[in-house]
Amino acid sequence: MSDIPFPYTGPEALREPIQAALQRVVDPEVAMSIVDVGLVYGVSVTDAGAQVVMTMTSAACPVADVIVDDCRAELEQALPAGLDVGVELVWEPPWTTARMSERAKAFMGW
Repeated sequence: MSDIPFPYTGPEALREPIQAALQRVVDPEVAMSIVDVGLVYGVSVTDAGAQVVMTMTSAACPVADVIVDDCRAELEQALPAGLDVGVELVWEPPWTTARMSERAKAFMGW
């Protein structure tokens, strides 16, 4: 998993556990991971905590709260105890299908 599909800054030892944790978060509307759908814009980890910047496919996404909560829960399990986890939902830049992984595009028949 060394080719992380989103910008990452932080300890190298946490790169793969973070990617694995986010890969387990599923967007229930498309039944694919948020990483494959391209919803994760970046992750940064400092001594103060981990911060994820992500979006949804639409501002009207009815499961946004569920996805954000799942993201936070998966990261809290994967990261060292006591490290705060923040998830910031942004709308700029807007999500496009170009952010999807090749696997996701194939799954969707694109």
